[in-house]
Amino acid sequence: MLEQVRVGVIGIGNMGSSHARRLAAGRIPGAILTAVCDVNPERLDWAKAHLGPDVQLFTDANDFYRAKCVDAVVIATPHYDHPPLAITAFEHGLHVLVEKPAGVYTKQVRAMNEAAARSGKVFSMMYNQRTNPLYQKVRELVRSGELGELKRVVWIITNWYRSQSYYDSGGWRATWAGEGGGVLLNQDPHQLDLWQWICGMPKRVRAFCYYGKYHDIEVEDDVTAYVEYANGATGLFVTSTGEAPGTNRLELSGDRGKIVVEDGRLTFWRLRVPEREFNATYKGGFGSPEAWKCEIPVSGENSQHVGILTNWIDAILKGTPLLAPGHEGIYGLELSNAMHLSSWTDAWVELPIDEELFYQMLQDHINKSTFKKKEADRTLDVSGTF
Repeated sequence: MLEQVRVGVIGIGNMGSSHARRLAAGRIPGAILTAVCDVNPERLDWAKAHLGPDVQLFTDANDFYRAKCVDAVVIATPHYDHPPLAITAFEHGLHVLVEKPAGVYTKQVRAMNEAAARSGKVFSMMYNQRTNPLYQKVRELVRSGELGELKRVVWIITNWYRSQSYYDSGGWRATWAGEGGGVLLNQDPHQLDLWQWICGMPKRVRAFCYYGKYHDIEVEDDVTAYVEYANGATGLFVTSTGEAPGTNRLELSGDRGKIVVEDGRLTFWRLRVPEREFNATYKGGFGSPEAWKCEIPVSGENSQHVGILTNWIDAILKGTPLLAPGHEGIYGLELSNAMHLSSWTDAWVELPIDEELFYQMLQDHINKSTFKKKEADRTLDVSGTF
């Protein structure tokens, strides 16, 4: 049994450097940072200056894995590289935590999940919004039946405003070859994950994605998607990086009332009599069920990234259940893939999606992309490498 987990970080850009700092500072009990890896020499210079002399530095992931200086790895590289790096880590007997999104397309993420299952190692996703007591309470109210059978869910998440200069800051940004998508894949993975975590997966999707509507980019920056669930409930997901000021409002309607999450508050309009029962028994013509407006108290720490890292380490050392199991990363990604595929085909998309069709259509977009990686003449295989 391990008493301390030696952790390495692959990719020390914005998110990876933050994770490395937390680990190096001892903020994650039971974990010690022993190595980092990045292809950019400047990032390794930063690591040498800020992470301490005992942290080993690597420019090649294969060398990193072969050095056997870690028990677990945090993968915080560009999106396409998440699954192949995770698969290799599992093959080396390492525990893995992957930054969001799980990958770019479900075909490669399914291969990652299969490798994780074969390895028996602890696999988690950096879905740090699952630590938010607000969304945990919403999930509890829905899953416990307190809201009653779901009728409708609407999430307007448009407070992702980005200027053109943001997109111009890197040639890989907002390109099919560099990121694999726009607002759905870059900004929205947390909301798409929470949506399915709370409500479950819909049965079909019809989406309208607008590419470069507000910016000089090739991927989507404005999306409106409509979904249907098996029980007849419907949903709407609206997102954009081109609106200011933006909105973040989640509204769920059920047989026993309505829940609204906005501005950090959780409000439950609780029906005294369920709507279906009232509808069947009320004889007064005009009228509606009595509703009580309840401000639901939410307590607990929103530990975010530290919480997910700590939970992952505790799962390795103590067998603690994972808050964000890695294999669940495919669900939110399937929603974004379905939205893209619906937009590309101008049609409804049934879930599970046609992974081969999505893969081929993504290839077409990559081949036309303005951003080309150094080895862009090679195509993506199932592991996600170029």
